[in-house]
Amino acid sequence: MPGPDGGPRLANVWVYRGRAYDLTDWISKHPGGEFFIGRTKNRDITSIIGSYHRDPEKIERMLQKYALDRDAVVEDIHPKANAPDFLFKENFDSWRDTPHFRFDDKNDLLHRIKARLKEPELAARLKRMDTVFNVVVIGLVVAYFAVQGLRLFDTSWMPLPAFVIAMVVLRCGIAGYGHYAIHRPQKGLTKAFVSAFDVNYVALSFVTADGHALLHHPHTQSEVDIKKNVFTFMMDLPRWFRVPIHTVHKFGHTATGMVVRLLEICKLTRQVGIADMYGSWKGGLPHFIGAFGVRALLISELVVFIAMGDVWAWVLQFVATLWFSTFLIVASHDFDTDAHEHPDIDTDDWAVDQLEKAYDLKIVGNRYIDCFLSAGLSSHRVHHVLPFQRSGFANIATEDVVREESAAFGVEWLPAKSFVTDRLPKQCRVYLGSRSRPAQEHGWGFFREHFSPAALKTCADYTIKGFTGLGTV
Repeated sequence: MPGPDGGPRLANVWVYRGRAYDLTDWISKHPGGEFFIGRTKNRDITSIIGSYHRDPEKIERMLQKYALDRDAVVEDIHPKANAPDFLFKENFDSWRDTPHFRFDDKNDLLHRIKARLKEPELAARLKRMDTVFNVVVIGLVVAYFAVQGLRLFDTSWMPLPAFVIAMVVLRCGIAGYGHYAIHRPQKGLTKAFVSAFDVNYVALSFVTADGHALLHHPHTQSEVDIKKNVFTFMMDLPRWFRVPIHTVHKFGHTATGMVVRLLEICKLTRQVGIADMYGSWKGGLPHFIGAFGVRALLISELVVFIAMGDVWAWVLQFVATLWFSTFLIVASHDFDTDAHEHPDIDTDDWAVDQLEKAYDLKIVGNRYIDCFLSAGLSSHRVHHVLPFQRSGFANIATEDVVREESAAFGVEWLPAKSFVTDRLPKQCRVYLGSRSRPAQEHGWGFFREHFSPAALKTCADYTIKGFTGLGTV
């Protein structure tokens, strides 16, 4: 029987440390939520278990109940990680390209850091910091609706420049909460709240929860990491058309595209079977409610501003939020530099690898404020070593521990990079100033890059994909 993507339907297999397991019965029992187990079917989950669990050895013992008592074979792994093909390079193959790290060395960096987290005083502080983080988020949500309400009620109370700046800040802050909600156990209301990541107009958190948490974090900057591919789609566009076409593309996402994409996901879920994804409809419904709810909110805001005759206020905050957030999300890794400029790190220590491939970011210089201004990335290196922590404030509180333990492993702790003076100018040169990929590949000049039939067709296709939501993020 063919699978939902037209290819062969693979058996119910999850691969851990080269061995095959059938976790079907564990989907609805997983304390971290059904979604994370359901989405990792036919993948190598070694790095996910090692990085997202405080005690992976305990998980390994539990897995023995579901062992198939054989080594994994290539037929157990979906060649494109059970994800859409367009997210990966053309010759990507999960069996070959998924990186392998050791997680069984009790003296490695990750074990040393996790041991420190068990210290009672630090554990209690991390719990308090999570609570403070949540309280701040509630304040941001109240301010979010208040700012829009003031602007619509009386523009003199909320002048246009103040409105645009406030919306950029508030959307980034709320998206920062959505970012951490993606990393929390997908249980209860959290399943709905992950869609807060959508408010900055950049992505669809319903699929980002997979692409970010399960593909990007465990396999950073490898071929599995779709984050280094999806944000370069705009590089196919001619450079002078890039900003307007991408902006219209993302407006299409907001207006209709992501709703269409959600309907496609509903269709796919029915084809795959709700049991394989969530264990039951009860397990999946909050994810769908949150996703459709946030899309309805974003569309409703647009409609209300049009109805009130204040469409330019909405347009300006949309454009400012979109581009600030787009560059911000990829600012904390070297996605904008050629691979040959950064030689591969020869280590099987996963935590060392993560530290070497991530940046901390600063915007105003205060880590707690920057945590929200940067959508949760101010203490980004800690976040990559400890992706299971529940808030950006907890990461800030853990930074001293991670820095101290890293020093013993010879990992240099670099100062945070300024988004405004360092990362943004470099990104603008690459993402906005460089020739399109077709122009570079074929040696086209300026005119052919912008006005050849192939270039114009690319622009048209890219625009249409925004409004249809298919073949795009």
